[in-house]
Amino acid sequence: MVSIPAWFTVDTRLGCLSVHLNNPQCFSAEMYSADLNIPGKTEDDKVNLARETLKGLLVHWLIERRQKFGSQSSIIGEVPSGKDVSTRILTTSRVEVDGNTDNDSAVFHPFEFSSASPPSIMTEGSQSGSWRKKITDLDGTEDEKDMPWWVIDCVMNNRLPPRENTKCSFYFHPCEGSTVQILTQGKLSAPRILRIHKVINYVVEKLVLDKPLDSVNSDGTFAPGLHGTTGVDDSSRIGPKPSQKHKPSIEILCNNQVLSPEMSLATVRAYIWKKPEDLVLNYRLLPSK
Repeated sequence: MVSIPAWFTVDTRLGCLSVHLNNPQCFSAEMYSADLNIPGKTEDDKVNLARETLKGLLVHWLIERRQKFGSQSSIIGEVPSGKDVSTRILTTSRVEVDGNTDNDSAVFHPFEFSSASPPSIMTEGSQSGSWRKKITDLDGTEDEKDMPWWVIDCVMNNRLPPRENTKCSFYFHPCEGSTVQILTQGKLSAPRILRIHKVINYVVEKLVLDKPLDSVNSDGTFAPGLHGTTGVDDSSRIGPKPSQKHKPSIEILCNNQVLSPEMSLATVRAYIWKKPEDLVLNYRLLPSK
């Protein structure tokens, strides 16, 4: 279960379904490649939904342009004057290059568009005024006078504008009555699409135990006389980590609800936490079987 921010709007004002992408809001949504069934990618590989959508829409344009002008062709048309220049220079100085540059011109299957019934692209506020073409009618000569510069920059140069709210801040606390603690303090931050099973792995890695897990009672608490934490000596070495053979079972909770390992942090925040404050997660050690 994955929750992503709204990255497009739709309407039917023109008598057909119109999808609107606005910069930079459209670049706020990401998903793992595995969730989109994209083969040949690592478990942690992420795709930006707007970027891949633009690549799918403009793949014909990109092929035509590279055939006409070569792969190193300039995409910059006439530079706007006045206030637009300073705004654009400020924005382009803050763009980030997407780290996923492998085969960056390839279009993944979920983002392919039909050539038999191709959608049309419409732009508003371009230098040449309102503009509309089917994606299969693009001949590669279209530039910034026809399409927004950030669209062309994204497709040709693999660059994304600055994005906000791509991470989720949260706090970790042990469940009430639990003596198990983890070696972490303060607020943590992670990608919003991070799955809870990754959070569980983090807790297991950061567990601080004085005794082997064999000393854990059936109710998940430590045996009398033992403590759930181990001190840090003068050399700042942590006590022994739990071995893979005795890897503990951890549950993550939010608002007293046990979270599915397949949930993302964004899903938990939107549908379980439901508060504007930073997310608070709790953890507890399950009884050994």
